[in-house]
Amino acid sequence: MKRRQLLTGALASLLASNTGLALAQGKYPERPITIVVPSAPGGTTDFTARLIADPLSRALGQAVVIDNKPGASGNIGGQIVSRAKPDGYTLLLAYSGYQVGNPHLFKKAGWDPIKDFVPVAMLTRAPQVLTARANLPANNLRELIAYAKANPGKLNYASSGNGSIQHIAGELFKQMTGTFITHIPYKGAGPAVTDLLGGQVDLFFTTPASVVSQIKADKLKGLAVTSQSRLASLPQVPTATEAGLKNYNLDSWFALYAPAGTPAEVVQQLNKEINKILATAEVRKKAEDAGTTVDTMTPAQLGDFTRKELEYWGSVISNAKITAE
Repeated sequence: MKRRQLLTGALASLLASNTGLALAQGKYPERPITIVVPSAPGGTTDFTARLIADPLSRALGQAVVIDNKPGASGNIGGQIVSRAKPDGYTLLLAYSGYQVGNPHLFKKAGWDPIKDFVPVAMLTRAPQVLTARANLPANNLRELIAYAKANPGKLNYASSGNGSIQHIAGELFKQMTGTFITHIPYKGAGPAVTDLLGGQVDLFFTTPASVVSQIKADKLKGLAVTSQSRLASLPQVPTATEAGLKNYNLDSWFALYAPAGTPAEVVQQLNKEINKILATAEVRKKAEDAGTTVDTMTPAQLGDFTRKELEYWGSVISNAKITAE
């Protein structure tokens, strides 16, 4: 009888333990989730984080907080998340220029895009738009190239940081056009747009969300987009090919990652909810109005995509002889 009671008690204890574990696993999230944005407010990385934050908060029943951590061309934000506890409460809103560009540009970025992160969800894609200050003496791409050739070293262009896609876009533009334009890196698109509006810089290669409203208001000039077709949000801006610069196509992408070791169940839950959000007409329209398009992938697909992009941009950066310094 005593042995039976002991066995019954042990079984009950085991069942209670397993039930408690199951309940604990099913409670995620139990507190606010932080999405670290490795750039300043105002750019497309920040826009993308805010695009999903509110609907994700409603879906999960917890606050989703945006934490901008600009600096070191995105490496500060990457380091913070790579070292965070892998529990699903600290995530990285990764911009492709940082996530797959920085590893080829910095000897010590402080994080590894494959070893230190697990892929969660693809979010948006966007081409670059070559934007100029309103009073620049060039109204189209051909005039810009002619002016730059006639005034070598006089013009400058902003980017979201050394090694960013914008930096790469600028250097490729110089190589393809035979021009010399000085590069000025910023800690994100927001500060760069502010200085472009103020006339402190002449040009900015950036994703459309950063400048759509200013171009529509004629506060900035949109000279070309680096996509194969015009954008619905900027129909008046020609593609680079239409403007006379063939094969100048560059896309950026934005995705969500978690620290390595984050439970697969948490990753799958986040992926499922985010993909539902991206499928809604409201979110798709917001993205399109900002010059971006939503994209969805499973965590495994994003992992394969990240590795391929890491290899591709390594080749581009090497061929263009671009460095972070």
